[in-house]
Amino acid sequence: MSKKEKKKRTAGDVIRNVILVIAIGVFTFSAFQLGKIFLEYKEGTDEYNRVREYVTVTEPEQEKEEPQAEPETEPETEPVPPQVDFDSLKAINPDVIAWIQIEGTSISYPIMKGTDNEYYLKHTFEGNYNAAGSIFIDYTNNSNFEDCNTIIYGHNMKNGSMFGLLRKHFKDQASVPGRYIWICTPDKNYRYEIFSSHVVDAEGEVYTLFSAPDEQFASYLEKMKNQSLVDFQTEVTAEDKVITLSTCTGNDATRFVVQAKREGTY
Repeated sequence: MSKKEKKKRTAGDVIRNVILVIAIGVFTFSAFQLGKIFLEYKEGTDEYNRVREYVTVTEPEQEKEEPQAEPETEPETEPVPPQVDFDSLKAINPDVIAWIQIEGTSISYPIMKGTDNEYYLKHTFEGNYNAAGSIFIDYTNNSNFEDCNTIIYGHNMKNGSMFGLLRKHFKDQASVPGRYIWICTPDKNYRYEIFSSHVVDAEGEVYTLFSAPDEQFASYLEKMKNQSLVDFQTEVTAEDKVITLSTCTGNDATRFVVQAKREGTY
Protein backbone atom coordinates (compact mmCIF):
# COMPACT_ATOMS: atom_id res chain seq x y z
CA MET A 1 0.00 0.00 0.00
CA SER A 2 1.40 3.37 -1.03
CA LYS A 3 1.85 6.31 1.32
CA LYS A 4 -0.75 8.19 -0.71
CA GLU A 5 -3.36 5.47 -0.08
CA LYS A 6 -2.50 5.45 3.65
CA LYS A 7 -3.05 9.20 3.80
CA LYS A 8 -6.45 8.87 2.08
CA ARG A 9 -7.50 6.15 4.51
CA THR A 10 -6.29 8.18 7.49
CA ALA A 11 -8.18 11.28 6.32
CA GLY A 12 -11.31 9.18 5.75
CA ASP A 13 -11.04 7.65 9.22
CA VAL A 14 -10.72 11.10 10.80
CA ILE A 15 -13.83 12.36 9.00
CA ARG A 16 -15.83 9.28 10.02
CA ASN A 17 -14.71 9.64 13.64
CA VAL A 18 -15.67 13.30 13.68
CA ILE A 19 -19.12 12.48 12.30
CA LEU A 20 -19.51 9.71 14.87
CA VAL A 21 -18.57 12.04 17.74
CA ILE A 22 -21.03 14.68 16.49
CA ALA A 23 -23.78 12.07 16.19
CA ILE A 24 -23.12 10.83 19.72
CA GLY A 25 -23.16 14.41 20.98
CA VAL A 26 -26.48 15.16 19.25
CA PHE A 27 -28.00 11.94 20.61
CA THR A 28 -26.78 12.68 24.15
CA PHE A 29 -28.09 16.24 24.03
CA SER A 30 -31.47 15.09 22.65
CA ALA A 31 -31.75 12.42 25.33
CA PHE A 32 -30.93 15.01 27.99
CA GLN A 33 -33.57 17.39 26.65
CA LEU A 34 -36.20 14.64 26.49
CA GLY A 35 -35.38 13.61 30.04
CA LYS A 36 -35.66 17.20 31.17
CA ILE A 37 -39.07 17.58 29.48
CA PHE A 38 -40.30 14.29 30.99
CA LEU A 39 -39.19 15.36 34.45
CA GLU A 40 -40.89 18.75 34.09
CA TYR A 41 -44.13 17.09 32.95
CA LYS A 42 -43.99 14.70 35.91
CA GLU A 43 -43.37 17.53 38.39
CA GLY A 44 -46.37 19.44 37.04
CA THR A 45 -48.61 16.35 37.08
CA ASP A 46 -47.54 15.42 40.62
CA GLU A 47 -48.25 18.94 41.88
CA TYR A 48 -51.77 19.07 40.49
CA ASN A 49 -52.49 15.57 41.79
CA ARG A 50 -51.59 16.89 45.25
CA VAL A 51 -53.83 19.91 44.79
CA ARG A 52 -56.81 17.67 43.93
CA GLU A 53 -56.69 16.34 47.48
CA TYR A 54 -58.51 19.55 48.44
CA VAL A 55 -61.44 18.71 46.15
CA THR A 56 -64.18 16.11 46.59
CA VAL A 57 -66.14 15.03 43.52
CA THR A 58 -69.43 13.20 43.85
CA GLU A 59 -70.22 11.15 40.77
CA PRO A 60 -73.91 10.54 39.97
CA GLU A 61 -75.00 7.08 41.08
CA GLN A 62 -75.83 4.64 38.31
CA GLU A 63 -78.92 2.75 39.47
CA LYS A 64 -79.75 -0.64 38.00
CA GLU A 65 -82.87 -0.45 35.88
CA GLU A 66 -85.71 -2.82 36.80
CA PRO A 67 -88.61 -3.86 34.54
CA GLN A 68 -91.60 -1.56 34.94
CA ALA A 69 -95.22 -2.57 34.40
CA GLU A 70 -95.88 0.91 33.08
CA PRO A 71 -93.39 3.54 31.89
CA GLU A 72 -92.65 6.06 34.61
CA THR A 73 -90.92 9.42 34.51
CA GLU A 74 -87.81 9.32 36.69
CA PRO A 75 -87.27 12.35 38.91
CA GLU A 76 -84.40 14.59 37.83
CA THR A 77 -81.33 14.35 40.00
CA GLU A 78 -79.97 17.62 41.35
CA PRO A 79 -76.41 18.13 40.03
CA VAL A 80 -73.80 17.96 42.79
CA PRO A 81 -70.87 20.38 42.40
CA PRO A 82 -67.31 19.52 43.43
CA GLN A 83 -66.65 20.41 47.07
CA VAL A 84 -63.56 22.62 47.18
CA ASP A 85 -61.53 23.54 50.25
CA PHE A 86 -60.72 27.10 49.20
CA ASP A 87 -59.30 28.04 52.61
CA SER A 88 -56.51 25.50 52.17
CA LEU A 89 -55.95 26.42 48.53
CA LYS A 90 -55.74 30.15 49.28
CA ALA A 91 -53.28 29.45 52.09
CA ILE A 92 -50.97 28.04 49.38
CA ASN A 93 -51.69 30.71 46.76
CA PRO A 94 -54.16 33.58 47.25
CA ASP A 95 -54.37 34.06 43.46
CA VAL A 96 -56.73 31.08 43.16
CA ILE A 97 -60.26 32.31 42.36
CA ALA A 98 -62.12 29.15 41.33
CA TRP A 99 -62.01 25.49 40.40
CA ILE A 100 -62.93 24.10 36.97
CA GLN A 101 -64.16 20.60 36.25
CA ILE A 102 -65.51 19.39 32.93
CA GLU A 103 -68.01 16.58 33.45
CA GLY A 104 -67.03 13.29 31.82
CA THR A 105 -63.35 14.24 31.57
CA SER A 106 -60.22 14.33 33.75
CA ILE A 107 -59.99 18.12 33.37
CA SER A 108 -60.12 19.33 36.99
CA TYR A 109 -57.89 22.23 38.08
CA PRO A 110 -57.70 25.40 40.15
CA ILE A 111 -58.26 28.62 38.20
CA MET A 112 -55.84 31.46 38.80
CA LYS A 113 -55.89 35.19 38.13
CA GLY A 114 -52.66 37.15 37.80
CA THR A 115 -51.80 40.76 37.12
CA ASP A 116 -51.08 39.89 33.47
CA ASN A 117 -51.55 37.00 31.03
CA GLU A 118 -47.89 35.96 31.13
CA TYR A 119 -46.99 34.76 34.62
CA TYR A 120 -49.32 31.75 34.81
CA LEU A 121 -48.36 30.62 31.31
CA LYS A 122 -45.16 29.24 32.85
CA HIS A 123 -45.93 29.02 36.58
CA THR A 124 -47.99 26.41 38.37
CA PHE A 125 -50.53 26.84 41.15
CA GLU A 126 -47.72 26.59 43.72
CA GLY A 127 -45.68 29.22 41.85
CA ASN A 128 -43.13 26.79 40.39
CA TYR A 129 -41.68 27.51 36.96
CA ASN A 130 -43.04 24.77 34.71
CA ALA A 131 -44.12 24.43 31.07
CA ALA A 132 -47.54 23.20 32.23
CA GLY A 133 -48.31 26.58 33.76
CA SER A 134 -51.80 27.01 35.21
CA ILE A 135 -55.41 27.36 34.16
CA PHE A 136 -56.12 31.09 34.46
CA ILE A 137 -58.61 33.75 33.41
CA ASP A 138 -57.78 36.84 31.41
CA TYR A 139 -56.41 39.42 33.83
CA THR A 140 -58.91 42.01 32.54
CA ASN A 141 -61.87 39.80 33.50
CA ASN A 142 -63.59 40.12 36.87
CA SER A 143 -62.88 37.30 39.33
CA ASN A 144 -66.58 36.68 40.03
CA PHE A 145 -67.40 35.37 36.52
CA GLU A 146 -70.11 38.00 36.13
CA ASP A 147 -68.67 39.40 32.88
CA CYS A 148 -70.55 38.70 29.66
CA ASN A 149 -67.58 36.64 28.45
CA THR A 150 -64.90 35.27 30.76
CA ILE A 151 -61.80 33.92 28.98
CA ILE A 152 -60.07 30.90 30.56
CA TYR A 153 -56.65 29.86 29.23
CA GLY A 154 -54.82 26.54 29.54
CA HIS A 155 -51.95 24.81 27.76
CA ASN A 156 -52.48 21.96 25.31
CA MET A 157 -49.96 19.64 27.00
CA LYS A 158 -48.78 16.58 25.07
CA ASN A 159 -49.33 14.32 28.09
CA GLY A 160 -53.01 15.31 28.15
CA SER A 161 -52.78 17.47 31.26
CA MET A 162 -54.24 20.99 31.63
CA PHE A 163 -56.39 21.60 28.49
CA GLY A 164 -54.49 18.92 26.57
CA LEU A 165 -57.65 16.81 26.07
CA LEU A 166 -59.98 19.68 25.22
CA ARG A 167 -59.76 19.29 21.45
CA LYS A 168 -59.83 15.49 21.63
CA HIS A 169 -63.10 15.56 23.59
CA PHE A 170 -64.91 18.29 21.68
CA LYS A 171 -63.66 18.17 18.08
CA ASP A 172 -66.67 16.23 16.76
CA GLN A 173 -70.05 14.85 17.80
CA ALA A 174 -68.81 11.30 18.43
CA SER A 175 -66.06 12.33 20.86
CA VAL A 176 -68.11 14.51 23.23
CA PRO A 177 -68.07 12.94 26.75
CA GLY A 178 -70.52 15.41 28.29
CA ARG A 179 -71.85 18.92 27.90
CA TYR A 180 -71.46 20.54 31.32
CA ILE A 181 -68.67 22.45 33.04
CA TRP A 182 -68.45 23.30 36.74
CA ILE A 183 -66.93 26.59 37.84
CA CYS A 184 -66.78 26.59 41.64
CA THR A 185 -65.84 29.79 43.48
CA PRO A 186 -65.48 30.48 47.21
CA ASP A 187 -68.98 32.01 47.17
CA LYS A 188 -70.97 30.13 44.54
CA ASN A 189 -70.95 27.03 42.35
CA TYR A 190 -71.87 27.58 38.70
CA ARG A 191 -72.78 24.95 36.14
CA TYR A 192 -72.31 25.82 32.47
CA GLU A 193 -73.76 24.15 29.37
CA ILE A 194 -71.53 23.96 26.29
CA PHE A 195 -72.89 25.56 23.13
CA SER A 196 -69.84 25.76 20.84
CA SER A 197 -66.42 24.24 20.12
CA HIS A 198 -64.29 25.39 17.21
CA VAL A 199 -60.88 26.45 15.87
CA VAL A 200 -60.35 30.21 15.85
CA ASP A 201 -57.74 32.79 14.92
CA ALA A 202 -55.28 33.41 17.75
CA GLU A 203 -56.21 37.10 17.68
CA GLY A 204 -59.81 36.59 16.58
CA GLU A 205 -63.08 38.09 17.78
CA VAL A 206 -63.81 35.10 20.02
CA TYR A 207 -61.66 36.87 22.64
CA THR A 208 -63.84 39.97 22.66
CA LEU A 209 -64.86 41.20 26.11
CA PHE A 210 -68.22 42.99 26.29
CA SER A 211 -69.20 45.75 28.69
CA ALA A 212 -72.94 45.04 28.44
CA PRO A 213 -75.34 42.31 27.24
CA ASP A 214 -76.32 44.27 24.14
CA GLU A 215 -77.14 43.46 20.51
CA GLN A 216 -73.45 43.25 19.68
CA PHE A 217 -73.01 40.51 22.28
CA ALA A 218 -76.10 38.68 20.99
CA SER A 219 -74.71 38.80 17.44
CA TYR A 220 -71.36 37.50 18.70
CA LEU A 221 -72.97 34.54 20.47
CA GLU A 222 -75.01 33.59 17.41
CA LYS A 223 -71.87 33.67 15.28
CA MET A 224 -69.90 31.55 17.77
CA LYS A 225 -72.70 28.99 17.90
CA ASN A 226 -72.90 28.77 14.11
CA GLN A 227 -69.15 28.15 13.87
CA SER A 228 -69.28 25.16 16.22
CA LEU A 229 -67.86 21.82 15.05
CA VAL A 230 -70.50 20.10 17.18
CA ASP A 231 -74.24 20.79 17.29
CA PHE A 232 -74.85 20.98 21.03
CA GLN A 233 -78.44 22.17 20.47
CA THR A 234 -78.01 24.72 23.22
CA GLU A 235 -79.79 28.04 22.88
CA VAL A 236 -77.89 31.14 23.96
CA THR A 237 -78.96 34.76 24.40
CA ALA A 238 -77.35 38.07 25.32
CA GLU A 239 -78.57 37.62 28.90
CA ASP A 240 -76.37 34.56 29.40
CA LYS A 241 -73.05 34.61 31.23
CA VAL A 242 -70.48 32.87 29.03
CA ILE A 243 -67.09 31.26 29.56
CA THR A 244 -64.59 30.68 26.73
CA LEU A 245 -61.99 27.95 27.30
CA SER A 246 -58.97 28.49 25.08
CA THR A 247 -55.95 26.32 24.27
CA CYS A 248 -53.30 26.14 21.54
CA THR A 249 -53.44 23.83 18.51
CA GLY A 250 -49.78 23.43 17.59
CA ASN A 251 -50.21 26.24 15.07
CA ASP A 252 -49.28 29.68 16.40
CA ALA A 253 -51.97 31.27 14.23
CA THR A 254 -54.90 29.33 15.67
CA ARG A 255 -56.50 28.25 18.95
CA PHE A 256 -59.15 25.73 19.93
CA VAL A 257 -62.00 27.01 22.10
CA VAL A 258 -64.96 25.55 23.96
CA GLN A 259 -67.71 27.98 24.95
CA ALA A 260 -70.48 27.46 27.48
CA LYS A 261 -73.33 29.45 29.03
CA ARG A 262 -74.27 29.49 32.69
CA GLU A 263 -77.02 26.97 33.27
CA GLY A 264 -77.53 27.44 37.00
CA THR A 265 -76.13 28.19 40.44
CA TYR A 266 -75.82 25.39 43.02
